Amino acid sequence: MKKISFYLLIAFFVLAGLNHFRDPAFYYPLIPPYLPFPKVINVISGILEVILGLGLIWSKVRNDAAYALIFLLILFIPSHVYFIQVGGCVESGLCVPLWVAWLRLVIIHPLLIAWVWMHRKG
Repeated sequence: MKKISFYLLIAFFVLAGLNHFRDPAFYYPLIPPYLPFPKVINVISGILEVILGLGLIWSKVRNDAAYALIFLLILFIPSHVYFIQVGGCVESGLCVPLWVAWLRLVIIHPLLIAWVWMHRKG
């Protein structure tokens, strides 16, 4: 079961990273307006998710990749807070009930961090 979880984690980050390039317009409104260069932020986020997700494959760099993914997830927190501040809806984009936005920040995001933490060792 842990092996399945491990490969799902890799797939999750690689596919999430690739999605930044497949559908960048989805991410732009989720980037808080006080952050400069949203297109650059989106590209860097996508690249890092793919590279670090793939980095989990190799035991020699797995620990470093996991810690970097955790750091990246922490960097995404302002986006979740901003999404809550705008009521769970962004212009021309994602719109969910406010409780779902809170769920993403308070439950799902920490679970993602814990999932990466669980697989940090080779």
